[in-house]
Amino acid sequence: MKKIIVLSLLIVLSLAVSAQVEEKPAKKAKEKKKEVVMVEDTTPKVPEIKFTYLVHDYGTVLKNGDGTCYFEFKNTGRADLQLTNVSSSCGCTVPQWPKEPIPPGQSAQIKVSYNTGRVGPINKSVYVESNVGEKITLNIKGNVIESPQEIVPESKESPVMKGN
Repeated sequence: MKKIIVLSLLIVLSLAVSAQVEEKPAKKAKEKKKEVVMVEDTTPKVPEIKFTYLVHDYGTVLKNGDGTCYFEFKNTGRADLQLTNVSSSCGCTVPQWPKEPIPPGQSAQIKVSYNTGRVGPINKSVYVESNVGEKITLNIKGNVIESPQEIVPESKESPVMKGN
């Protein structure tokens, strides 16, 4: 009889111990569910510049005609974009650019004026420097032709002399 009681006590104790062992992982699992994991965005916060196009073709332009064009760009990065210098390959091409920072997601433009006072082909470069780091080359091309002359009929008589 003592053996049965001792054996029964051992069974009850072993069940109690195993029940407690199973509860501990369950409590840890509940604690893990309560933990908030903060993941830091590791994408670098740098500016990026994207132009709509890199080449402007004037086509055929008359001498002393309009030599103005615009290069539109957008800051596709995550920090302010600052154009530090915009220059051209010669003095006949004059760029104008925004001096203020361009916030992420915003667009701006560079105005380029070409002096169409000379007849001949246009093939010029505009260099864009910014806090992105890489120099970007924009190009303009086309052809300047002479303006057509107004045809005036020749008269042998002077209009002043007609009345005499």
